[in-house]
Amino acid sequence: MISFSTAQLDAWIAAFVFPLSRILAVLATAPVFNNLAVSMQTRLIVGLAISLALAPALPATPEISPGSWMGLMVLAEQILIGVVIGFTLRLMFAAVDMAGELIGLQMGLGFASFYDPQTASQTPVLSEFLGLLTTLIFLALNGHLLTLSVLAESFTLLPVAATPFAAKGFAALLTWSTTLFSTGLLLSLPLIAALLIANIGLGVLARIAPQLNIFAVGFPVTIVSGFVVLALMMPHFGAALERLYDDGFAALYGVLRAGAGLP
Repeated sequence: MISFSTAQLDAWIAAFVFPLSRILAVLATAPVFNNLAVSMQTRLIVGLAISLALAPALPATPEISPGSWMGLMVLAEQILIGVVIGFTLRLMFAAVDMAGELIGLQMGLGFASFYDPQTASQTPVLSEFLGLLTTLIFLALNGHLLTLSVLAESFTLLPVAATPFAAKGFAALLTWSTTLFSTGLLLSLPLIAALLIANIGLGVLARIAPQLNIFAVGFPVTIVSGFVVLALMMPHFGAALERLYDDGFAALYGVLRAGAGLP
């Protein structure tokens, strides 16, 4: 008769549940995987499949009972690490969303918005368009596979243990978060500069011909000029996003190393 001890059951459960919690946290927060079009059941099945695939190759799990207070602390630590991974990658997409909002504001399309089920709020049309384009380029560059690769490597840098995530990791995350503003501004800068020139020209025209209704003329001019410049930007948009993705995954690797206390 085959029998199992309580210690053996705790070890088997810990070897599966602790990695699963980190994996599910990444799937709930990382770009593409956290899309509301992906159902909770699908994420759970994918998380279970990844856990079963990674479990035999993971470092040995410490002998901690999952039902103890220490086990709950370790479980919370794994969820925190997964959220940090997903949030670090999410900043890349947030920078593009910010660029879309700045472009829409300059073009006069800030009021053109609709309900976005992804954020459960009103989203400008241009932000939604650039967000979809960003997602397609991310998938075309195998960003989803790189995300899973970094997730698997995180168990080597930050194995399942009672060791807390180092404060240097949060400092590195905050440093990387500055790209939300700098990259968003740089992506929208060509169109902002072009519309600034158009607005200056309209201002000069209003001084030369005061009888001209500048509000009736300026609104279509800024919209048409914005779409023309946006069309000219599209061939170079992919290269800019590719560099942003490279910087994002490099920053994620730096955050994980800093969280593990490595230089």
